[in-house]
Amino acid sequence: MTIFIFFFCLLYVLYSVICLNPSFKLTQRPFDTFMRFDQENTIQKNLNIIPPEKTQLHHIVFGIGSSNATWNYRKEYVKLWWNPNKMRGFVWLDKNMSSTSNYDNVTTTTSLPKIMISSDTSRFRYTNKNGDRSGIRISRVLAETVRADSENVRWYVMGDDDTFFVPENLVRVLRKYDHKQYYYIGSVSETHWQNHEFSYNMAYGGGGFAISYPLAKAIEKMQDKCIQRYPYLYGSDDRMQACMAELGVPLTKEVGFHQFDLYGNVMGLLSAHPVSPLISLHHLDKIEPIFPNVTRVKALKRLKKPITLDSAGLMQQSICYDRPRKWTISVSWGYSVQINRGILPAREIEKPIATFNDWYGTNDENSLTFNTRPYHRNGCQRPYFYLLSNAYASTTNGTTTSVYAHDGAPRGKCKWRMADPSRIRHVKVYKKPDPNLWDKSPRRNCCRVLPTNKNDTLLIDVGECRDSEPF
Repeated sequence: MTIFIFFFCLLYVLYSVICLNPSFKLTQRPFDTFMRFDQENTIQKNLNIIPPEKTQLHHIVFGIGSSNATWNYRKEYVKLWWNPNKMRGFVWLDKNMSSTSNYDNVTTTTSLPKIMISSDTSRFRYTNKNGDRSGIRISRVLAETVRADSENVRWYVMGDDDTFFVPENLVRVLRKYDHKQYYYIGSVSETHWQNHEFSYNMAYGGGGFAISYPLAKAIEKMQDKCIQRYPYLYGSDDRMQACMAELGVPLTKEVGFHQFDLYGNVMGLLSAHPVSPLISLHHLDKIEPIFPNVTRVKALKRLKKPITLDSAGLMQQSICYDRPRKWTISVSWGYSVQINRGILPAREIEKPIATFNDWYGTNDENSLTFNTRPYHRNGCQRPYFYLLSNAYASTTNGTTTSVYAHDGAPRGKCKWRMADPSRIRHVKVYKKPDPNLWDKSPRRNCCRVLPTNKNDTLLIDVGECRDSEPF
């Protein structure tokens, strides 16, 4: 009886659809109506789905390793990049600041992260004769930061008190990765023997590294037991990598994190930055100021204008040629311009000039982890360098203008059978910002020399490469 009633109801529904619906065509199959209704419902549901929010600064928590001995003067570096209204994080000290210190610990009146005191690590063994047991404390900054703040977090980023971050580019890089998966993101040392001594699979914490939330939680649970197994390791970074290795998580390398295990003038390296967002600079007390004749803090402060105007393009290299004068020009946007005599291939110009030395002071190019070109003693063989002096935006077409002044390096008379760049005292570079630059496949921008009536000024336009450029 039940089966009979079911079939009767089904026949009635088909009759209603076919015979009583005037818009129904005889060629139309009965069940198409129901299928179309289901599809329309599915489409409507999909339209109502809100896409997930992209990673923002408020999804990142910073853990900054510091000490009572260094924080009072290195906090000036942190002030340059920290935004208390948009960022979350902590500075971890070994003990409270002394009462005689001039540091104002009232966070409401400073633009600095909250001060935290690391927990006691005396229960952990440390047997490395060449290191310092503070490495144990710094390695635990991650776990202690996780315990201090884990609400709506996607990434934990570790750094030192002498690390300068470009937060906008940090966000751009982290957006490429799924924060719900295990990720350990950073970079290695610039000095080969550092990586040989520690590991090519280790992120150097001074340059900064990022750990996804689920991986950070996993480390937090096992780190203390893990540390106990490695009393012989040197510092904090190798202890972190040892625990990563136990979890089976490799280092995902992003070359925009700069450890700067270097000495001297890093102008040559920053003038030929890899095709990757500039994320961080480290060892700011070890290298010379990135702009000459000013303090290290004032030199870094000069980058704030280009960062505000076009953080994605900061220090990105572009190459072009002034063929009538036989010059090869390289622009590191927001930092420097160099004029090289002669028409030189791009594969040479993209190599940094070795204005710096490796961490061990060997002056051996083979001790570095990247190719370089020599810094000639003869001034006639060196390029002419121009360093950022100002940057501003146009109020009409959205183009930025950055101005670069000659670095003043002395030179003798050069007997070249080509135009002399010494007459050029300033370079003006026009560039339209591209906030989506790193959403595309990586490629250098191109530059073009523009006409001008000024004999002491070079005008350059920077933008996406056109057909046949830069040849």
